[in-house]
Amino acid sequence: MLQLLRLLRKIIGWIDFILFTALIWLLTWLPWKGKHPVARLFNVWCRTFVRALDIDLRVHQKNRAHLPQRFILIANHPSAFEDIGIPAVFDVVSLAKTQVQDWFIVGRISKAAGTLFVDRDDPASRREVIQTMVDAVNAGQNIALYPEGGCKGRRLFTVFKSGAFDVSIRTGIPILPVFLHYEAQDDFEWQPPYTLPQKILHMMKTVNNRANYYVYDPLDPKDYADKHAMKAAAYALYTRWNAQYLE
Repeated sequence: MLQLLRLLRKIIGWIDFILFTALIWLLTWLPWKGKHPVARLFNVWCRTFVRALDIDLRVHQKNRAHLPQRFILIANHPSAFEDIGIPAVFDVVSLAKTQVQDWFIVGRISKAAGTLFVDRDDPASRREVIQTMVDAVNAGQNIALYPEGGCKGRRLFTVFKSGAFDVSIRTGIPILPVFLHYEAQDDFEWQPPYTLPQKILHMMKTVNNRANYYVYDPLDPKDYADKHAMKAAAYALYTRWNAQYLE
Protein backbone atom coordinates (compact mmCIF):
# COMPACT_ATOMS: atom_id res chain seq x y z
CA MET A 1 0.00 0.00 0.00
CA LEU A 2 2.78 2.43 0.90
CA GLN A 3 4.56 1.71 -2.39
CA LEU A 4 1.32 2.31 -4.29
CA LEU A 5 0.78 5.63 -2.53
CA ARG A 6 4.33 6.71 -3.29
CA LEU A 7 3.89 5.76 -6.94
CA LEU A 8 0.66 7.75 -7.10
CA ARG A 9 2.37 10.73 -5.49
CA LYS A 10 5.16 10.55 -8.06
CA ILE A 11 2.71 10.40 -10.97
CA ILE A 12 0.78 13.42 -9.70
CA GLY A 13 4.05 15.22 -9.00
CA TRP A 14 5.36 14.67 -12.51
CA ILE A 15 2.10 15.80 -14.13
CA ASP A 16 2.20 18.97 -12.03
CA PHE A 17 5.88 19.53 -12.83
CA ILE A 18 5.50 18.99 -16.59
CA LEU A 19 2.54 21.36 -16.86
CA PHE A 20 4.23 24.04 -14.77
CA THR A 21 7.49 23.65 -16.71
CA ALA A 22 5.60 24.17 -19.97
CA LEU A 23 4.12 27.39 -18.58
CA ILE A 24 7.49 28.64 -17.32
CA TRP A 25 9.19 27.79 -20.61
CA LEU A 26 6.58 29.73 -22.58
CA LEU A 27 7.06 32.69 -20.26
CA THR A 28 10.80 32.73 -21.01
CA TRP A 29 10.00 33.90 -24.54
CA LEU A 30 8.28 37.06 -23.31
CA PRO A 31 10.34 40.25 -23.63
CA TRP A 32 10.51 41.94 -20.25
CA LYS A 33 12.13 44.97 -18.70
CA GLY A 34 13.35 44.57 -15.14
CA LYS A 35 12.84 41.38 -13.16
CA HIS A 36 11.44 38.68 -15.43
CA PRO A 37 8.26 36.87 -14.30
CA VAL A 38 10.20 33.59 -14.48
CA ALA A 39 12.53 34.90 -11.77
CA ARG A 40 9.51 35.39 -9.50
CA LEU A 41 8.29 31.84 -10.19
CA PHE A 42 11.62 30.04 -10.19
CA ASN A 43 11.49 29.02 -6.51
CA VAL A 44 8.01 27.58 -7.04
CA TRP A 45 9.22 25.69 -10.12
CA CYS A 46 12.09 24.21 -8.08
CA ARG A 47 9.64 23.03 -5.42
CA THR A 48 7.50 21.29 -8.06
CA PHE A 49 10.68 19.60 -9.34
CA VAL A 50 11.49 18.41 -5.79
CA ARG A 51 7.98 16.98 -5.44
CA ALA A 52 8.22 15.25 -8.82
CA LEU A 53 11.44 13.55 -7.72
CA ASP A 54 9.69 12.64 -4.46
CA ILE A 55 12.59 13.86 -2.32
CA ASP A 56 11.96 14.33 1.40
CA LEU A 57 13.79 17.65 1.74
CA ARG A 58 14.19 18.79 5.34
CA VAL A 59 15.73 22.01 6.62
CA HIS A 60 17.35 21.76 10.07
CA GLN A 61 17.88 25.14 11.72
CA LYS A 62 21.06 24.78 13.74
CA ASN A 63 21.48 28.55 13.91
CA ARG A 64 21.32 30.09 17.38
CA ALA A 65 20.37 33.60 16.21
CA HIS A 66 17.81 34.82 13.69
CA LEU A 67 19.08 34.58 10.15
CA PRO A 68 19.76 37.81 8.24
CA GLN A 69 17.41 38.86 5.47
CA ARG A 70 20.37 39.35 3.14
CA PHE A 71 23.10 36.75 2.81
CA ILE A 72 25.53 34.90 0.57
CA LEU A 73 24.69 31.21 0.91
CA ILE A 74 27.43 28.63 0.58
CA ALA A 75 27.08 24.85 0.67
CA ASN A 76 28.97 21.68 -0.06
CA HIS A 77 28.10 20.16 -3.44
CA PRO A 78 27.80 16.35 -3.36
CA SER A 79 24.85 16.04 -5.76
CA ALA A 80 23.09 17.70 -8.66
CA PHE A 81 19.94 17.83 -6.54
CA GLU A 82 20.96 20.97 -4.65
CA ASP A 83 20.77 22.97 -7.86
CA ILE A 84 17.00 22.82 -7.35
CA GLY A 85 16.97 21.97 -3.64
CA ILE A 86 18.67 25.18 -2.50
CA PRO A 87 16.42 27.61 -4.45
CA ALA A 88 13.40 25.51 -3.47
CA VAL A 89 13.86 26.54 0.18
CA PHE A 90 15.96 29.74 0.03
CA ASP A 91 15.26 33.00 -1.79
CA VAL A 92 18.49 33.07 -3.79
CA VAL A 93 19.97 33.58 -7.22
CA SER A 94 22.45 30.80 -7.92
CA LEU A 95 25.89 30.79 -9.51
CA ALA A 96 26.18 27.94 -12.02
CA LYS A 97 28.66 26.70 -14.58
CA THR A 98 28.19 28.26 -17.99
CA GLN A 99 27.35 24.89 -19.58
CA VAL A 100 23.98 24.93 -17.80
CA GLN A 101 22.81 27.56 -20.28
CA ASP A 102 22.90 24.89 -23.01
CA TRP A 103 20.82 22.31 -21.12
CA PHE A 104 17.51 21.41 -22.73
CA ILE A 105 14.66 23.59 -21.36
CA VAL A 106 16.40 24.03 -18.00
CA GLY A 107 19.05 26.29 -19.51
CA ARG A 108 16.52 28.75 -20.87
CA ILE A 109 14.56 28.76 -17.61
CA SER A 110 17.76 29.31 -15.58
CA LYS A 111 18.78 32.29 -17.72
CA ALA A 112 15.34 33.90 -17.44
CA ALA A 113 15.42 33.32 -13.67
CA GLY A 114 18.54 35.46 -13.39
CA THR A 115 21.07 32.69 -12.70
CA LEU A 116 24.67 33.93 -12.72
CA PHE A 117 27.07 31.92 -14.88
CA VAL A 118 30.81 31.32 -14.80
CA ASP A 119 33.23 29.33 -16.93
CA ARG A 120 35.17 27.50 -14.23
CA ASP A 121 38.04 26.76 -16.61
CA ASP A 122 38.50 30.39 -17.65
CA PRO A 123 40.41 32.62 -15.18
CA ALA A 124 39.02 35.75 -16.84
CA SER A 125 35.44 34.52 -16.41
CA ARG A 126 36.11 33.71 -12.74
CA ARG A 127 37.44 37.23 -12.18
CA GLU A 128 34.53 38.87 -14.00
CA VAL A 129 31.88 36.93 -12.09
CA ILE A 130 33.16 38.35 -8.80
CA GLN A 131 32.04 41.81 -9.87
CA THR A 132 28.79 40.35 -11.21
CA MET A 133 28.09 38.84 -7.81
CA VAL A 134 29.02 42.07 -6.03
CA ASP A 135 26.59 43.97 -8.26
CA ALA A 136 23.85 41.41 -7.59
CA VAL A 137 24.34 41.59 -3.82
CA ASN A 138 24.45 45.39 -3.87
CA ALA A 139 21.19 45.31 -5.83
CA GLY A 140 19.58 43.45 -2.92
CA GLN A 141 19.77 39.87 -4.15
CA ASN A 142 20.81 36.87 -2.08
CA ILE A 143 23.17 34.59 -3.97
CA ALA A 144 24.08 30.92 -3.56
CA LEU A 145 27.26 29.19 -4.64
CA TYR A 146 29.46 26.21 -3.89
CA PRO A 147 32.98 27.17 -2.78
CA GLU A 148 34.40 23.76 -3.72
CA GLY A 149 34.10 24.99 -7.30
CA GLY A 150 31.83 22.26 -8.61
CA CYS A 151 30.15 18.96 -7.78
CA LYS A 152 32.98 17.17 -5.98
CA GLY A 153 31.30 14.33 -4.13
CA ARG A 154 30.01 13.56 -0.67
CA ARG A 155 33.21 14.57 1.18
CA LEU A 156 35.17 17.80 0.94
CA PHE A 157 37.36 17.61 -2.12
CA THR A 158 39.79 20.46 -1.71
CA VAL A 159 40.25 23.88 -0.15
CA PHE A 160 37.53 26.39 -0.92
CA LYS A 161 37.66 28.94 -3.71
CA SER A 162 37.77 32.57 -2.53
CA GLY A 163 34.90 34.05 -4.57
CA ALA A 164 32.08 33.95 -1.99
CA PHE A 165 34.32 35.35 0.72
CA ASP A 166 35.69 38.08 -1.55
CA VAL A 167 32.12 39.20 -2.30
CA SER A 168 31.23 39.11 1.40
CA ILE A 169 34.22 41.27 2.37
CA ARG A 170 33.50 43.77 -0.42
CA THR A 171 29.78 44.11 0.30
CA GLY A 172 29.59 43.56 4.06
CA ILE A 173 26.91 40.88 3.54
CA PRO A 174 27.36 37.79 5.74
CA ILE A 175 28.03 34.25 4.58
CA LEU A 176 25.27 31.77 5.41
CA PRO A 177 26.75 28.25 5.65
CA VAL A 178 24.51 25.28 4.86
CA PHE A 179 25.74 21.70 5.12
CA LEU A 180 24.03 19.15 2.86
CA HIS A 181 23.66 15.50 3.78
CA TYR A 182 21.84 12.88 1.73
CA GLU A 183 21.18 9.74 3.74
CA ALA A 184 21.33 7.48 0.67
CA GLN A 185 24.67 8.92 -0.37
CA ASP A 186 25.38 6.50 -3.23
CA ASP A 187 22.04 7.31 -4.86
CA PHE A 188 22.51 11.09 -4.67
CA GLU A 189 26.24 11.59 -5.13
CA TRP A 190 27.03 12.68 -8.68
CA GLN A 191 30.41 11.34 -9.76
CA PRO A 192 31.68 9.56 -12.88
CA PRO A 193 30.76 7.39 -14.67
CA TYR A 194 27.12 8.38 -14.19
CA THR A 195 25.34 10.99 -16.31
CA LEU A 196 22.87 13.50 -14.90
CA PRO A 197 19.79 11.60 -16.23
CA GLN A 198 21.12 8.43 -14.61
CA LYS A 199 21.54 10.19 -11.25
CA ILE A 200 18.03 11.62 -11.46
CA LEU A 201 16.76 8.09 -11.98
CA HIS A 202 18.80 6.91 -8.98
CA MET A 203 17.22 9.62 -6.81
CA MET A 204 13.74 8.69 -7.93
CA LYS A 205 14.28 4.99 -7.22
CA THR A 206 16.08 5.38 -3.89
CA VAL A 207 14.62 3.60 -0.87
CA ASN A 208 15.77 6.43 1.43
CA ASN A 209 14.73 9.77 -0.11
CA ARG A 210 15.75 11.98 2.84
CA ALA A 211 17.78 15.11 2.08
CA ASN A 212 18.97 17.05 5.14
CA TYR A 213 19.97 20.71 4.83
CA TYR A 214 21.61 21.99 8.03
CA VAL A 215 21.60 25.77 8.41
CA TYR A 216 24.17 27.35 10.73
CA ASP A 217 24.90 30.82 12.07
CA PRO A 218 26.15 33.31 9.49
CA LEU A 219 29.76 34.46 9.28
CA ASP A 220 30.05 38.24 9.58
CA PRO A 221 32.79 39.68 7.35
CA LYS A 222 33.60 42.28 10.01
CA ASP A 223 34.95 39.46 12.19
CA TYR A 224 37.72 38.56 9.73
CA ALA A 225 40.87 40.32 8.58
CA ASP A 226 40.38 39.41 4.92
CA LYS A 227 38.79 36.91 2.55
CA HIS A 228 41.51 34.35 3.23
CA ALA A 229 40.86 34.32 6.97
CA MET A 230 37.12 34.08 6.34
CA LYS A 231 37.60 31.23 3.88
CA ALA A 232 39.82 29.34 6.32
CA ALA A 233 37.22 29.69 9.08
CA ALA A 234 34.45 28.42 6.79
CA TYR A 235 36.53 25.48 5.62
CA ALA A 236 37.27 24.50 9.22
CA LEU A 237 33.54 24.46 9.94
CA TYR A 238 32.77 22.29 6.93
CA THR A 239 35.59 19.93 7.86
CA ARG A 240 33.99 19.52 11.30
CA TRP A 241 30.50 18.99 9.86
CA ASN A 242 31.90 16.56 7.31
CA ALA A 243 33.22 14.43 10.16
CA GLN A 244 30.02 14.87 12.18
CA TYR A 245 27.55 13.83 9.49
CA LEU A 246 29.52 11.64 7.12
CA GLU A 247 32.08 9.71 9.18
